Amino acid sequence: MTLWFVFALMTAAAVFAVLWPLGRAGQPQRDGSETTVYRDQLSELDRDAAAGLINPPEAAAARVEIGRRLLAAADSEREVTAGSNVRLRRFAAVVALAGLPLVAVGLYYPLGSPDLPDFPLAQRSRSPEGTQSLENMIAQVEQHLAANPTDGRGWGILAPVLARVGRIDDAIRAFRNSITYNGENAARRADLGEALVGAAGGVVTAEAKTEFERALALDASEVKASYFLGLAAEQDGRAAEAASIWRGMLEKAPPNAPWRSLVQAALVRVGGAPAPALSNEAMAAAKDMSETDRSAMIRSMVERLATRLRQNGDDVEGWLRLVKAYMVLGDADKAKAASSDARQAVAKDPERLRELNDGLKNLGLDG
Repeated sequence: MTLWFVFALMTAAAVFAVLWPLGRAGQPQRDGSETTVYRDQLSELDRDAAAGLINPPEAAAARVEIGRRLLAAADSEREVTAGSNVRLRRFAAVVALAGLPLVAVGLYYPLGSPDLPDFPLAQRSRSPEGTQSLENMIAQVEQHLAANPTDGRGWGILAPVLARVGRIDDAIRAFRNSITYNGENAARRADLGEALVGAAGGVVTAEAKTEFERALALDASEVKASYFLGLAAEQDGRAAEAASIWRGMLEKAPPNAPWRSLVQAALVRVGGAPAPALSNEAMAAAKDMSETDRSAMIRSMVERLATRLRQNGDDVEGWLRLVKAYMVLGDADKAKAASSDARQAVAKDPERLRELNDGLKNLGLDG
């Protein structure tokens, strides 16, 4: 009962605070009202006209406009003065203060649940929807799709998740259903091809190659399809074709493409030697150079990086850039030497050493 009394008191205080201004009498108009301002403007206008500071036609037009505003302001002040009914506003405040709680209680008892018992402990400790495990969410989506097998959006959401958790065969089926019910596009064909490669243990099968070719027919800039077609050429022993595909990807790619290092490492693997990525300033400087001068400039930049790292070997990212630069320049021995120097430089820092080894693995070197 005490709780009900506290709630009632809080409600009354809130309503009283909101409705208190309704019960206060209106403030009298101050001398500095709008009408006073407009009268001063008329006087000032007359002085300017008499002094010749404003043309007579302009003075007449301004006088008419100020006069109109003066009349409107005077009417507004009269309405405010005449319309301030303090008794009516106080009556409304009292009715709201007493009536709102009564109406709320009257609605709660027939519509609410005042006698609802406590929830069992099992229900109160149940995890919210957002904290369910990935397996439970996958199971729920699969149940939904079992009842609604033509839901293309559901298949499109489920397919990449199944591939990520290693259910490759189910992912392939989901990708096929996504294409069936959503329609084909380059990304869906490439995703299906990648799943087929995963099911084959990394081998680009004829079926997967067909999917990648369909993807490129729909969108010639589809990166995933181009990469795997290059990988198919490499696996078939056509290294020159693979290098041509991957080199074309790098030439069209922006400098910050997240897949650039992967393609560069693949290109080095088949004997390609693209120029390492340069900064925008270096690109502009090398634009008009001959191939020999450009290559010399690139090697000079790489050597400057190597010199800096020999002086300060804590820069793991710098070491990885150096190793990658040697790789794309075809200097395999220097790349191995740089990786060895890098490990020695960060050997006393386990975190940096782990980061370095991970980066070297991504470049195709032993970590």
